[in-house]
Amino acid sequence: MKQPIRHLASLLFLICISGTVTAQDLFSARDLLELKSIRAVQINPQGDEIIYAIATPRGPNDAPGGARISYYRASIYDRVPIPLFKADEQGSSPQYSPDGQYIGFLWAKEGETRQVWLMETIGGNMKRLTNQPAGISFFRWQPGENGIAYLSPSPATGKKPELKKRGYGFIFYEENIRKNNLYLAKFDAQWNPVSEWQLTSTGQTWNFEFDRPGTRIAATISPKNLIDHWYMFRKIYLIDIKTGDMRQISENEGKLGNYAFSPDGTHLAYTAALNRNDHKESQVYVVNLGTGEVTNLTPEGFRGHITRADWKDNNHLLCYSGEGVYPKLSIIPKQGGEREIVLDASENGIIFSAPIFTDDFKHIVFTGSTPTDPVNLYLWDGKGEPEKVSNINPRIRNKTLGHQEVIRYRARDGREIEGIMIYPVGYDPQQKYPLIVYVHGGPESHHSNGWLSRYSTPGQVMAGKGYLVLYPNYRASTGYGVDFAMQGFMDPAGREFDDIADGIDWAVREKGADPERVGMAGGSYGGYASGWFATYYTRYVKAVCMFVGISNIISKRGTTDIPYEELYVHSGKRLEEQWQLDLERSPVYWAHQSRTATLIYGGTADTRVSPSQSIELYRRMKMNGHPAVRLVQYPGEGHGNRKQTGQIDVLYRQMEWLDWYVRDLHPLDGPMPRLDISDRYGLDWD
Repeated sequence: MKQPIRHLASLLFLICISGTVTAQDLFSARDLLELKSIRAVQINPQGDEIIYAIATPRGPNDAPGGARISYYRASIYDRVPIPLFKADEQGSSPQYSPDGQYIGFLWAKEGETRQVWLMETIGGNMKRLTNQPAGISFFRWQPGENGIAYLSPSPATGKKPELKKRGYGFIFYEENIRKNNLYLAKFDAQWNPVSEWQLTSTGQTWNFEFDRPGTRIAATISPKNLIDHWYMFRKIYLIDIKTGDMRQISENEGKLGNYAFSPDGTHLAYTAALNRNDHKESQVYVVNLGTGEVTNLTPEGFRGHITRADWKDNNHLLCYSGEGVYPKLSIIPKQGGEREIVLDASENGIIFSAPIFTDDFKHIVFTGSTPTDPVNLYLWDGKGEPEKVSNINPRIRNKTLGHQEVIRYRARDGREIEGIMIYPVGYDPQQKYPLIVYVHGGPESHHSNGWLSRYSTPGQVMAGKGYLVLYPNYRASTGYGVDFAMQGFMDPAGREFDDIADGIDWAVREKGADPERVGMAGGSYGGYASGWFATYYTRYVKAVCMFVGISNIISKRGTTDIPYEELYVHSGKRLEEQWQLDLERSPVYWAHQSRTATLIYGGTADTRVSPSQSIELYRRMKMNGHPAVRLVQYPGEGHGNRKQTGQIDVLYRQMEWLDWYVRDLHPLDGPMPRLDISDRYGLDWD
């Protein structure tokens, strides 16, 4: 007889907190799925026009696929958007030529591979510049010349195409993978090809940048074309275009970020990890290209992560950093010394991206979000306040959102932990509320105080449904310095996940969270946290939603596509040296004690966290008689759902799972939520 009373109390609670807010006023799941996003691409050399991209999600009745990307150009004065491409000729990676007269881009005619094309900025026909049989993945204009450099793999040769055609196209795992090589092509005044030659032939070339005169190239190269090598083994090489001489100039151990030549070409700046065990680029370095000397310019004891560096002028670097829940933009002297913060999100409230700017630093463009605005385009002159110049999601201004604020609490050992909380619409501090904890992945990531709602972590949607929503920046997160980030090294599911448990206790004590109605969701490492709380910390949560999450560290280490990244920046020791630790820090080890309703979901083509991780936890729970575990798989999806169909299902399925067990307190041993939720997708039926 108790369960119906609980349901009635839950219903009355929701009615009370809604007040005069109608369902139409609240931010809904459908609103979330329809949000557009915007990305600044480039500003022209004259500083009076920008190219940007808008991503428009596909609807439930559209063919499955990712968001549709459309490129626009606009004057920074009248800001009238003009489509860059015709509807049937959507190119990608557009970039202005050094003189601003042309726009180059990648495009493929139907049935052909992607090539470099160009168009005049004043309009005109498209012209193809390259004809590489294997296609082109990346290119750059050569300054001062009619030239382009690009990356292309060597074409398949010999019997391979015919063998594949006849059914003998076998996979030789991590072998026989074609590598990208760097090429340079020259053209005459009418952009007809004159010459072409190959600059690299060993290793995998990932990306590159020209110096200002166009006589040298800096390129990142690793021994193999594997994602693990992208993470852990890239080095920067300097290539003399005239002689072909190449030498390594970076001394980074482990992860590497961006890099840029100084305007006079005497130095090169780059961001990278502090050492091989640092799990994210966090430092800014400068190489004297004459002497080869490398200097770390990161402020001593820096409590943040510098993730991008560029040059303001020959003597000063412009550095973008995450510092707590706010990014900052700083100027650091090339010779070292005190930095000057020129843009601080904690002061203007805009969570801005790394900026794009002209050489004179008078025209700067970036995207930014706020707690109530998903993302828009901003212009800035380097001095005053940034100006918002787009409004791509106008309907959101008419929606009632939950209040969002930065929170801090003390972990069990006294360490201060920061995070974000979204309060239920109509929040009353005297009431009790169900709590949802959204755990970020990585763990080399962190939550910033901007727009946080995504299809798999729909905070504002849940706030509209009466939930408290907590986004903790637990130990091992970025944005708080290398020492804080290293707290998870060789200690999986240790202090990092204890911090999350302490955050739940804090929300119960201080914010009115109901300890009997707590749920959790997260993807990747956040999925690992969800699995850990479903098993080891099962007493804390009624239900979890584990998305592409880790359940068995031992088998994960043997199936992931980034085994060296996992070894060097997470585990620290080879598996043979810590079998027992890895076993005991795996959710499967504790599955027998779970009293948490567990929804497990992920793609069948995930190479980062194998689908077998989901199957293992599901199987262990089932074999231990768990009454409320479900596994949902999304065909063809990888480490996260790219297609709108899978995103729609994740969003609605998660909401129903959490409502069922957390908000409405259905018993663990009773019926599970319905399997078929297609009536919520928004499909048109004949």
